[in-house]
Amino acid sequence: MAPIVGSQMLGTLRRIVQEVNNAPSLDVALQRIVLRVKQAMGVDTCSIYLRDSEQMYVLMATQGLNPTAVGRVRLSPKKGLIGLVGERAEPINLDDAPSHKCYQYFPETGEEAFHGFLGVPIIQQSQVVGVLAVQEVEGGRFEEDSVSFLITVAAQLASAIAHAEVTGDTERLLGKERRSDRPLVGLAGSAGVALGCAVVVYPPADLNAVPDRLVSDTAVEVQQLMAAVDAVRNDIKLLLVRLSDMGVSEDDRVLFEVYLMMLDSGGMVDKIVEYIDQGLWAAGALKKAVLEHVSVFEAMEDPYLSERALDIRDLGIRILAHLQNVPDRANDYPASTVLVGEEITATMLAEVPPGVLSAVISVRGSNNSHVAILARAMGVPCVMGVTDFPTGRVDGQEIVVDGYQGKVYIKPSVAISREYQRLVAEEREFSAELDGLRDEPAKTKDGVVIPLYANTGLLSDIGPSLKYGAEGVGLYRTEFPFIIRDRFPGEDEQCRIYRQVFDAFKGRPVVVRSLDIGGDKALSYFPINEENPFLGWRGIRVTLDHPEIFLVQMRAIFRASEGGDNLNILLPMVTNLSEVELAKQLISRAAKELEEEGVVIRPYQLGVMIEVPAAVFQAEQLARQVDFLSVGTNDLTQYLLAVDRNNPQVAHLFDSLHPSVLQALQHVVKSAHNSGKQVSICGEMAGDPAAAILLLAMGADSLSMNASSLPRVKWVIRNMTQRQAGQLLEEALQSDSAAATRERLNKVLNDVGLGGLLRAGK
Repeated sequence: MAPIVGSQMLGTLRRIVQEVNNAPSLDVALQRIVLRVKQAMGVDTCSIYLRDSEQMYVLMATQGLNPTAVGRVRLSPKKGLIGLVGERAEPINLDDAPSHKCYQYFPETGEEAFHGFLGVPIIQQSQVVGVLAVQEVEGGRFEEDSVSFLITVAAQLASAIAHAEVTGDTERLLGKERRSDRPLVGLAGSAGVALGCAVVVYPPADLNAVPDRLVSDTAVEVQQLMAAVDAVRNDIKLLLVRLSDMGVSEDDRVLFEVYLMMLDSGGMVDKIVEYIDQGLWAAGALKKAVLEHVSVFEAMEDPYLSERALDIRDLGIRILAHLQNVPDRANDYPASTVLVGEEITATMLAEVPPGVLSAVISVRGSNNSHVAILARAMGVPCVMGVTDFPTGRVDGQEIVVDGYQGKVYIKPSVAISREYQRLVAEEREFSAELDGLRDEPAKTKDGVVIPLYANTGLLSDIGPSLKYGAEGVGLYRTEFPFIIRDRFPGEDEQCRIYRQVFDAFKGRPVVVRSLDIGGDKALSYFPINEENPFLGWRGIRVTLDHPEIFLVQMRAIFRASEGGDNLNILLPMVTNLSEVELAKQLISRAAKELEEEGVVIRPYQLGVMIEVPAAVFQAEQLARQVDFLSVGTNDLTQYLLAVDRNNPQVAHLFDSLHPSVLQALQHVVKSAHNSGKQVSICGEMAGDPAAAILLLAMGADSLSMNASSLPRVKWVIRNMTQRQAGQLLEEALQSDSAAATRERLNKVLNDVGLGGLLRAGK
């Protein structure tokens, strides 16, 4: 058999992927695949068999066999060559198929003339769901490149089948009743459950489609740009009014004030004008500037900051739409709208009329996306990162959204719908109970109190943090004002931003982390290029090498906190005691300078962030140098387990309940307490109700988390005793795996009636 040339294979695969993705239904996709494969491989026949609810392989599409056999030929899973491929779950490559002992003859297919046979399994979630086979009249085995090509096509077909199964297309094609409800799984962006009607939305323009074009009259281009920017500014102001009508608080609407700030001079718009002055037309300059900003954010390891790329892109798209005079689309938003899109933005969400939004589903994005943050503030269930979601095929269909488990059901059965309707009713009751805890302390049944703080990084986080009862800010990230500008923000600019946080949490502690840039969080105007940024120049290492940056920030922080008594400063990425000593000297210098200028410096607390193994083993020495320790569980887990949680190949290995992580945390807590200092735990682990039990048992002095996690963590603490938690910690430290520990904790929560912390309902 003649092999497929590499370039031919790649070109054909691209066409197949595109045609499959654009196919209106599964049967059309199947027909296109068999046609393209037959043409590309030059074989006499190509056929696809799918496994039905009775586990029979049904011929669903063919090129070369008798077309009347489609739907009629049904093969037992343990008979014939097709059954052999499925049973072995591996390719079968034969030079003379009829002579094989498993060969089974079906006269209606007309296949007795074929000798060369190659069949590959179609595998979805480790299960064989079908077989893709090619045959030739002439005998002989297929070359290795041909086998690889067919395996790759089968993988694409598996994705198409996954889409078809969740929409019921597979069952319709097979002529069977829908077997079961198989949910699509994404990331839990905002807790809650909802049933509603899908409304698919999409961007008004495409930045990537803008061509490069030079112009001579740059003044006209600048004029057109500024008109488009003004139009977007007016659009956002209207959205702010609509959000107000939707009951979104003023603090939660600050996100859109950030959008307006990004449209002001001194940032992205100035960069666009600069490119226009170099001769680019407005649309091309817009594209270049926006994509540069986007690439800086997307390269950041910190998921909270990397998600800001979507905000930049969204603004750029909206400016482009006005440049191109794209008319506004009037979407029909029915009652119980489930907003669906490839990449839902906060502005798309804000365009939904008040009172009709039930849930949000975004194919891309994470729980750090602005839309997820806003959904949490609005109390709307949200699922992000549903990568296999068939966006183009669900408009107008009934959908169930489970924001606790990150699950989505398309066209659910009556049984699933009824179950979730029951859970929605229970959820209302449970939410009312959680709301009643807002002003109550996180106090165990045996009297142990543990303060719960919020992690923030945007002014728009303040509202949700207060709404959910945060007792302070356990981690305030200061990077965003630096990232959205084309220069370092000045002392006055920083002071104005920080003051809003201190004022909002007056009388409650605010932990401000010093600038944590470098490596994955490079600034466009301060590039850092390294082969391994996660082990490179970042955090305190950068700011100590540039004391002028550190001193300006410390001055801004002190000035912003003047008149209050809630300032705490946190140093990130510390690995050496000498770094703490130098930082303390610079902080004292900034304070002394301000005192000489008449600024009153109130007592403050200084802390070190424990996020690398070196700091774990020097925790006691570090604790003696500062007032408190704060453990960043996300980075610490990553460094201890050598796992990049954003790498899909190893992300499943990332789990803060790993025995080694628990032992490291316990060591840090004991070390801090031995030095008479307190220790706070922040990150996703602190916001996990199950993990919070273990942190309580370790004696953590406070927990800091995303605001939406506060009520549930508080509920579990108020329904446990520290003694119970201690027993579970002993078991966890002896456990062999994180999975076993999580299973045990979840069982305990269920047994004591706290299952509502893990799923919808109570």
